[in-house]
Amino acid sequence: MIIIIGIAVVVFAVITGFLIAGGNLLLLLQYAEFIVIVGSAIGGLLISAPPSLLKKIISELPKLLKPDHYSKEDYLSLLKSFNDLFIVAQRDGLLSIEKHIESPEQSEILSKNPRFINNTFLKNFFCDTLKVMLSGGVPPHELEGLMDIEIETFEIESKPIAATVARIGDSLPGLGIVAAVLGIIITMSSIDQGAQVVGEHVAAALVGTFLGVLLAYGFVNPIAAALEHDAEMKLRLLETIKACVVAYAKGNPPIISVEIGRRTIFSDTRPSFAELESYIRSKANVGT
Repeated sequence: MIIIIGIAVVVFAVITGFLIAGGNLLLLLQYAEFIVIVGSAIGGLLISAPPSLLKKIISELPKLLKPDHYSKEDYLSLLKSFNDLFIVAQRDGLLSIEKHIESPEQSEILSKNPRFINNTFLKNFFCDTLKVMLSGGVPPHELEGLMDIEIETFEIESKPIAATVARIGDSLPGLGIVAAVLGIIITMSSIDQGAQVVGEHVAAALVGTFLGVLLAYGFVNPIAAALEHDAEMKLRLLETIKACVVAYAKGNPPIISVEIGRRTIFSDTRPSFAELESYIRSKANVGT
């Protein structure tokens, strides 16, 4: 929702400022300039990005309207689920959690966290790692390396999404100049038609430059930054899961394992130690 508000603020500020300065909005309706700029940008995107990357960009853009970022409450719920699962493993043996990680949707512990269960990637990242633990013979440092490989793969796969959108944004001012130059060419071919006609063509050409700069710095580059921030939040969530699992694999008690994971959370959504302990111990959240 906030991205829609941001777009609305940009549009409102530009239009209001133009009107206050005495501008005529009809002068900005230069469809030919818009077609040149946007069409060239889309063409450049098709040239620079393989089909697989295009699909990822198309799938990620709608998600910006409703970002799937974890709040403090979401992190508390996630850490509690891990704590409860580790307690069962500590009390009844590691094999006792096999049913929970084989069918997390039916787990009386993990199923209490619908955000985690509904996120296939996070669910598989956590459960597949615990399956490796159950297989035995995997030292903690090897387990950590295994998780690092998957996190690194996710990061390498995610970075081109924001980077490609940012490159398209950076190209828009140049494409605006292309549209403006085309407008000047038209202007020069009609210079014998009088000052009014020449003025209209020059105005249309300048609108091309205006549109290129506005689309780049008012919309596309901020969207690229939002995509980058979204990827960073997902990476941080993976790091939190990794810290919890590796800490438990090294023999730490469940509460210490989730405390280590808590410290990887960004400060704006990180619960305090007291909040985590209170959440885990509260009677309303007793799960094991």
